Amino acid sequence: MAKARDIVRMSEAEISAFLASAQNLQVATLGKHGEPHLTTVWFAVHEGMLMFETYGKSQKVVNLERDPRVAVLAEDGTTYGTLRGVSVNGRAEIVTENPRLFDLMRLLIGHHFPDLSTEALDAQTAKMAEKRVVVVVHPEKVVSWDHHKLGGVGP
Repeated sequence: MAKARDIVRMSEAEISAFLASAQNLQVATLGKHGEPHLTTVWFAVHEGMLMFETYGKSQKVVNLERDPRVAVLAEDGTTYGTLRGVSVNGRAEIVTENPRLFDLMRLLIGHHFPDLSTEALDAQTAKMAEKRVVVVVHPEKVVSWDHHKLGGVGP
């Protein structure tokens, strides 16, 4: 008999599709004294890695500069039977230098604002890259669940 954990696990294709459709990513970093610091950001997936942009002086960047361990979560659902999510533990890479910063920032902005003209996209990217960085999450452990697969069985 299959365990519930095995039943709800998403395939690689399901994980990719879920992350492509998700907008928000919860990001957990470790504070100065080991306390969790939790925020929510917009994100995109590029070459199998999750990435997000944030101010270069944000608390999450300060934390990641000290300790690059990060946990992120994309989830949705409003009842037990509709819960879906992907949780990733990994290492953060903070991208601060051009041309890579500009290229990744452009991908992020283009992902969330697909109707921008090329000129508007480049202008917005240049403006944001002045004070912001891109954080790339290099996954070490991925856990997923899709309670739709339980067929309505559950608490």
